[in-house]
Amino acid sequence: MNLLMTAPCLLGVEGLVSDELKMMGAENVRAENARVFFEGDASMLARANLNSRFSERILIVLDVFSAVTFEELFQGVKNINWADFIGSSDTFPVKGFSINSTLHSVPDCQKIIKKAIVEALKEDYNISWFEETGPVHQIQFSIIKDEVCIMLDTSGVSLHKRGYRPASNDAPIRETLAAAMCSLSKLRHYHTLYDPCCGSGTILIEGALLANNIAPGINRGFSFDRWGFVDEKIIKSERERCADLVKKDTDFTAIGSDIDNAACELSLHNAEKAGVSNFMRVEQRDIRRFETFSEKGTLVTNPPYGERMLDLKEAEKLYRIMGEKFISKYGWSYGIISPDEEFEKCFGRKADKRRKLYNGNIKCQYYMFFK
Repeated sequence: MNLLMTAPCLLGVEGLVSDELKMMGAENVRAENARVFFEGDASMLARANLNSRFSERILIVLDVFSAVTFEELFQGVKNINWADFIGSSDTFPVKGFSINSTLHSVPDCQKIIKKAIVEALKEDYNISWFEETGPVHQIQFSIIKDEVCIMLDTSGVSLHKRGYRPASNDAPIRETLAAAMCSLSKLRHYHTLYDPCCGSGTILIEGALLANNIAPGINRGFSFDRWGFVDEKIIKSERERCADLVKKDTDFTAIGSDIDNAACELSLHNAEKAGVSNFMRVEQRDIRRFETFSEKGTLVTNPPYGERMLDLKEAEKLYRIMGEKFISKYGWSYGIISPDEEFEKCFGRKADKRRKLYNGNIKCQYYMFFK
């Protein structure tokens, strides 16, 4: 069965999501703001969940229709073949959002959608009450300019939660954003990656996963695992495919440092859980004593800044130190994310390239220096 699916993502990484889905073999890939639509079979559903570095989750699109009244919303949802996806004892909560639409009350839309699903399933299963004690099938909806999209979440816990970071420092960067930064800096399996503000090690770990082509979801489970919707043989085959694609005997090394020794220990602990500790070197070090240990290097970092941990003056002082330490030279690139519009002025030179990204709800620029 061919499925229409969508991959929500952070604003600014839609192109990366599109490219990775195409590389996986997805069909009819189409990007919108903060999400990418694509098509594929059950194997692609499992593959996207296991391998997507930049998506937040993978959802099946059950239907798209227009609705400006609650009756139109009700009938549109009721017409979906819900029994193809939801069993008589399964749990099916509903959540979503509405933007620039006549049906603007999200709680009311939730109630209508839930009622429509129940009425449809009553007819299919010939029962009047649903205990909802079985596996969770999270229903999601979006209503944008009166266009309703009804979706089924196949991932469960967000894909950025790889499973290696149960603990983190005060201001952790999301794993999907860290992976995006490494990709934008064109990190390769023969590179040495540096992060002098490594915190809980997320950038170093995501860099190691990317460089060695280790599937980010290989050590975690997904909602669809418990549904019986995807054949267990398919899931097993896709997990074996992930193992076969891991690069062996790479020259990749990740070198991190942080002023906080507890953060350094946490980085190593998380790297071990992610299975990449053999690529990592981490030590306590103030950025003023930043050192390089290779002829060439790719530096990617998420320094503490005004809206997160440091006040603005301290953050700008840190940027000036970075400008002095991150010397422009052949074989080196530097990628630094910051929300500060004065970053380049403090750093001391203009970025060769910049990309708008969001760190949580904070609008940032990813400043890249490679000349």
